Amino acid sequence: MAIVLAPMEGLLDFVLRDILTRVGGIDRCVSEFIRVTNTLLPERAFVRVVPELLTGGCTLSGVPVRPQLLGSDPLCLADNAARVAGLGADGVDLNFGCPAKVVNRHGGGAALLEDPELLFKIVSEVRRAVPSSQVVSAKMRLGFHDDRRAEECALALEAGGASEIVVHARTRANAYRPPAYWNRIADIAAVVRTPLVANGEIWTVSDAQACRAASGCQNLMLGRGIVSYPGLARAINAHGADDARAQQTDWEALHPHIAAFWKLVCHSLERRQQAGRLKQWLNFLRRHYPQAQVAYDALKAVNDVTVIDAWIAGLAGPDAQPATRSS
Repeated sequence: MAIVLAPMEGLLDFVLRDILTRVGGIDRCVSEFIRVTNTLLPERAFVRVVPELLTGGCTLSGVPVRPQLLGSDPLCLADNAARVAGLGADGVDLNFGCPAKVVNRHGGGAALLEDPELLFKIVSEVRRAVPSSQVVSAKMRLGFHDDRRAEECALALEAGGASEIVVHARTRANAYRPPAYWNRIADIAAVVRTPLVANGEIWTVSDAQACRAASGCQNLMLGRGIVSYPGLARAINAHGADDARAQQTDWEALHPHIAAFWKLVCHSLERRQQAGRLKQWLNFLRRHYPQAQVAYDALKAVNDVTVIDAWIAGLAGPDAQPATRSS
């Protein structure tokens, strides 16, 4: 019963992956997509998005991170997959779900769900290029305009050699609007033998239970839900156990993680990006924590990082070390 941290462009980068895997309950991560067009990318292009490749392909908490590639040229994707596989990750993931218009206009992401034959070609070429000891997984939506070809697309991925398929239970047309159609994952499971991971609209332990029941999948991928409640994976894993209450992550327990997040942001990102990144996370956290709403209201107009330093210092306590800023 694995819990996977989702790839989310512009949100779930290496900084937030580090913090959320420190909180616990996550078994593996998938990176934001690395765009592949018509060239073999240098190693530094993969390391820039997945710096965990420099630490054995894992976050500092020891959780594996699988780089995700996005593109539509089977041979070019295969060449790049072979290169990134050689950098020490546990495998390679392929993006067939991105709903962004700029990506879809160029034939990438969810647009590929209109062409199951191309899905097959991409996965089969990548599978041939990646050592058999490493995983080739894929993330898909239910379709582009509608979900009529969902099973056909999953069968194409399976025939190509995908080791695992994550299904985001919405079409590209559905975007991120609720609901997620978890029952359609069960329909896909009825025709493929490849292990499936269910994704979409899992915000609470109750959602996780309902998703597992409707989809038949025990493996889940969490995205916005775990950004909003960093203890969600732990809570799902502990549900029904004697220590379930002890596994809850309250606001006070989150304080050191927020301080660590800010420290990483200051060390890793340009100064002009730093305040925005903290406010972005607080904006998600306020869905679960009333205290985060108070913090967001106090800081939403603040761009002076010294003011945020002072707020973090008060949050983290008198023994907190000040953040070191990147140049």
